[in-house]
Amino acid sequence: MDYKDLITLGIAFGLGLLVGLQRQRTDNKMAGVRTFTLIAILGVLSGFLTRDLDNPYILPVLGLAITALLIAANIIKLKKFDDADVGQTTEVAALLMFALGGYLVMGNQVIAVIVGGMMAILLYVKEHLHDFIENLMEKDLAAIMTFAGISLIVLPVLPDQTYGPYKVLNPHNIWLMVVLIVGISVVGYFLYKFLGKKAGIVSNGILGGLISSTATTVSYARKTVDAKNINKIAAFIIVTASAVALIRVMVEVGVVIPEKLNSIALPLVAELICMTLICGSLFYVINKDEKDDDMPEPENPAQFKSALIFGLLYGLILLAVAFTKEQFGESGLYIVAIISGLTDVDAITLSLSNLMKDDNLATSTGWRLILLATLSNLLFKGAMASVLGTKQLMKWVSISFGLSILAGLLIMWVWPENWHF
Repeated sequence: MDYKDLITLGIAFGLGLLVGLQRQRTDNKMAGVRTFTLIAILGVLSGFLTRDLDNPYILPVLGLAITALLIAANIIKLKKFDDADVGQTTEVAALLMFALGGYLVMGNQVIAVIVGGMMAILLYVKEHLHDFIENLMEKDLAAIMTFAGISLIVLPVLPDQTYGPYKVLNPHNIWLMVVLIVGISVVGYFLYKFLGKKAGIVSNGILGGLISSTATTVSYARKTVDAKNINKIAAFIIVTASAVALIRVMVEVGVVIPEKLNSIALPLVAELICMTLICGSLFYVINKDEKDDDMPEPENPAQFKSALIFGLLYGLILLAVAFTKEQFGESGLYIVAIISGLTDVDAITLSLSNLMKDDNLATSTGWRLILLATLSNLLFKGAMASVLGTKQLMKWVSISFGLSILAGLLIMWVWPENWHF
């Protein structure tokens, strides 16, 4: 007895039950839990027959037979009921379930299970998905379509080879980093759409860090001018967004060089803990009368113009890092980290991560440069908050960012080389 075939039958049985349960739950008249289970088992048996009899026609013929049965059932329904609801979701799901049964035998079982699970989830979230789509604004659709264009159209056509001086400009790799950054921002943006404006000040700070901590700083600094009683809340959200931006940096490092994340993450986590303690202290002293929790409406995070600017900035930083390293050694990179970190931490983080990936930069130097760029960005955002906001906001942000910068510099100075995960 081939126990592998029994396991395949069991998987098909489970997938059929899972999808059929959802279909019957929606009171579907075409097919329910028993029908979907039988279709999945028929698919597996078709695969067994095709394999054992070495006949490639058995599986497609039985698939056409299932299709004919579904067509006949719809014709009968149309003749029997005047207001028959003839859709296509259940029919397509039934055909996909038959195909999955056959693929469990003839193909990759892991892929078949993943597709079956995704199908069940997609069918289950139908109502929520429809509500979400109906509530989409024009700029939400623009964000989805632009991200699709950036990742599915532009990325595949770019050449995957290096050009220019120092051989560091790879159009495909540069745009891949653009896709990563825009993708993180889009995730934060749609989390905001799901949670809504009244998500609370903690959520606002977290979402602000995911979308753009710089934009959050500018928005809340301006809000304090019109509503001077929200200075502490604005400071808390600005500092929280900056702390989340540090998590975002670690995610970027983990995506580019996961094998070296254990050597880089711990000092960054130490800085994150310091900033979290500062956020907690701010939250503690927030006046309970300050009720304004609204997060400013974020702009479309997937604008093609912004993506192109980031790509150009990233390319320039790659060149600057390569030039500085060749002319001045690793010590010169500290100047580049400070200057580039003022406006954008993501670009310098990705540039340094790629250097470490190719073993052109020691990880002990790399994480220090990334942390220095982060501290430089804090200084820049603190200056913006001071210029655009009130004096009270300047006081709270200066204290918070000042302590964060001092902690970061201390970590860079005294951190033991053998401390890592």
